[in-house]
Amino acid sequence: MLWILLAIVALLIVATFVLFRVHDLSHLDGHKWATNEVSPHPSHDEVISRIKEMGRASKGLKGKARLMALRKHLDSLGEDAVIESEVQPCLHPKGEWVIAPGADPKRRVLYIHGGAWTAGSPKSHRAVTNRFSRLANAAVFAVDYRLMPEHRFIDGIIDCREAYTWLLDHGPEGKGEAEFVVVAGDSAGGSHTLSLIAWLRDNGIRMPDAAIALSPSTDLTLTAPSNRNNIQTDLMLGPVFGGLSKIPLPVVWWGTLAAFRLSPTNPVASPLRGNLANLPPTLIHASTTEMLLDNAARYAAKAKAEGSPVELHTWQNMVHVWHMFTPLLPQAEEAFEDIAQFLKRIESGPA
Repeated sequence: MLWILLAIVALLIVATFVLFRVHDLSHLDGHKWATNEVSPHPSHDEVISRIKEMGRASKGLKGKARLMALRKHLDSLGEDAVIESEVQPCLHPKGEWVIAPGADPKRRVLYIHGGAWTAGSPKSHRAVTNRFSRLANAAVFAVDYRLMPEHRFIDGIIDCREAYTWLLDHGPEGKGEAEFVVVAGDSAGGSHTLSLIAWLRDNGIRMPDAAIALSPSTDLTLTAPSNRNNIQTDLMLGPVFGGLSKIPLPVVWWGTLAAFRLSPTNPVASPLRGNLANLPPTLIHASTTEMLLDNAARYAAKAKAEGSPVELHTWQNMVHVWHMFTPLLPQAEEAFEDIAQFLKRIESGPA
């Protein structure tokens, strides 16, 4: 019996490395990026309190009940947000238009929300989409893509692709070609954003004028140092995903394959692992204390090495996707101003 067990273990080890082929990307670490220094502010305590409240909303619940409680709480964030934009529901594709007063409907932003591919919605991110509409002077389409586990991971990818191609020829007022297009997203939505622009390039579809990824997930292999080193300092992701650090990575990879029905090395789910040449101007934001910091940094380093115009701007000691806490958090306002300046540079062209 022992030799049978050893044979099975050996077979699994060989299958793991043949199937996943996780290449070492540590050579991408160590680059210096622009960092915004942050001074303590009373609003930081309020943000931490809100994050803890999010954890309490699902405390003691398990499985589907826990997920539903988390989704409900995230949506309540959007319901409580004070926005000046008009919100127009859309059924096909599913989502909503968020339009600030005076925004140009020929200027369009596709926004892809975060939520670990299992939670979040256009409603939960209205504070963010409201700001995007104002700073870009554009109509924002927040796509309501299908979530796991009710749907396959690839279904959400397909929804984002279809929403983008539709948005090129449809605005909030009906059919009409877009004059300026941006794709943006946060966390899991940031991953979808970076995956989408590579797909557009590969399929010869009109590229966006710019892409913006906020605290994006770029690599599901979880091999970047900050995935482990920043567990204690990431107040949002650490309590939820920190436990994965205790599980051997090959086991995590098999679990990811089972849940996503894609290898964690597949560029559709891990944009860092794909071809990053010939991409549109891209801005990435990340916090120095979040678990996904090195995922963002590695993506930026690889994209620049392959000739794509990518910028990474980091903020000290911010929570994951701190942009959601606008206007409470001064650094959220700073981040949106940084995005506005980035878009102005893109539109003005080379000096």
